[in-house]
Amino acid sequence: MHIIAIYPGTFDPVHYGHIDIAERASQLWDEVIVAVYDRPSKNLLFSTEERVALFAEAVRDLPNVRVTSYQGLTVDFAREVGAKVMVRGLRAITDFEYEFQIALTNKQLAPDVEFAALMTSQEHTFLSASILKEVALLGGDISAMCPPHVAEALRRVAGARGYPGSAKIERI
Repeated sequence: MHIIAIYPGTFDPVHYGHIDIAERASQLWDEVIVAVYDRPSKNLLFSTEERVALFAEAVRDLPNVRVTSYQGLTVDFAREVGAKVMVRGLRAITDFEYEFQIALTNKQLAPDVEFAALMTSQEHTFLSASILKEVALLGGDISAMCPPHVAEALRRVAGARGYPGSAKIERI
């Protein structure tokens, strides 16, 4: 039986914690679809197309992982692609409460889709896209937080928007 898992999120932008979850999920399921949410109620730095491209580049060496965008309910997307599992990463206890609520809601909406939470590797437990963006836009060293192509994209956005740290990001 071929089991498809989806790994949904906004990924604005992708960082090593996200990549860690995608890599580990790729070892557990036959196919992993990184599902980049198209219309989150968040203030995004990158467009949907940019977020998809950044994540796709980050996982290009994982043959059973593909990246695409979606709109609407995550469970509807899961059914559309034939996914039986929804994967999420947990960093800390604060993540657990939110993810538990989301998992129960999704189970109510789609009892046929299982929820799997993978604990983020210890070296990434502090990392979030919000932290990555803030450190990058203020000129901090993000080389241990994201791949070089993501750091470059953050530099471009910072420069275009006139953030004070944009010149420092260039040295990364």
